[in-house]
Amino acid sequence: MVSRCPRWEALDVLEAAPDGPVAFSADLSPVGLLAAYHAGVYPFPASDEYTRALNEVVFADHVQEGRIPLVGEEPADPFAVSWWSPDPRPVLPVSAAHLSRSLARRLRNGLSWSTSLNQGFERVVRECRGDRVPLWLTDDLIASLVSLHELGHAHSVEVWEDGNLIGGVFGLRVGSVFSMDSMFFQRPGASKVAVSDLAARFAQAGGELLDAQRDSPHVRDLGGILMPREQYVRRLRRTARDSLPMPTATLPARRLAEPAGSR
Repeated sequence: MVSRCPRWEALDVLEAAPDGPVAFSADLSPVGLLAAYHAGVYPFPASDEYTRALNEVVFADHVQEGRIPLVGEEPADPFAVSWWSPDPRPVLPVSAAHLSRSLARRLRNGLSWSTSLNQGFERVVRECRGDRVPLWLTDDLIASLVSLHELGHAHSVEVWEDGNLIGGVFGLRVGSVFSMDSMFFQRPGASKVAVSDLAARFAQAGGELLDAQRDSPHVRDLGGILMPREQYVRRLRRTARDSLPMPTATLPARRLAEPAGSR
């Protein structure tokens, strides 16, 4: 029997499979997207009809049997967007995020990079989309992300070289957790500098954890660890909704290569 949750708040993420979609829902509205992140869930929209149809072929039985619920009451095709909450969850404690020795050496030895916060949110998102396959950053998702940025929930860090945008990262803040959606680079190491800068700014605002969503060697190189989903969701549920704003000043990236106590 199909299981339907009227709201993300009603979804029991902890009962979901650890390595597959935890729900289907076509709702990519700003309100729905923000509620999903508060529940520990992020979207993966189908980039084309083939991917949508594949979702239905692979998971329709799971939906019909109630093992994967449908969220919301909207009549739109739910298989257009799958929602995920992996177990374990790859995260970076802000105190543990770090640059490799070689990248730190490059910054100390003269790379004239600088970093900023929220000076080019949509540019960063569209650079992250680029020509990647699958194209999960759809127009609908980007529109909602931009709306959430304007409302103060979504943020970006930019890395600059001589006025040119060469790297960045963006995502949503949920109290003391920041869920990173994607990053990009046009110079080697620029995305790692963006994440390190985000960790430093987020720590200054009382943040504790960067959520990497998907595990990778890139995440591990930055100091990422695996956290049980139950622990991650507990962190989201107890996190404070009222937090300090992150510093917005444009700063030299070289400071990220200095000892933490001297920044």
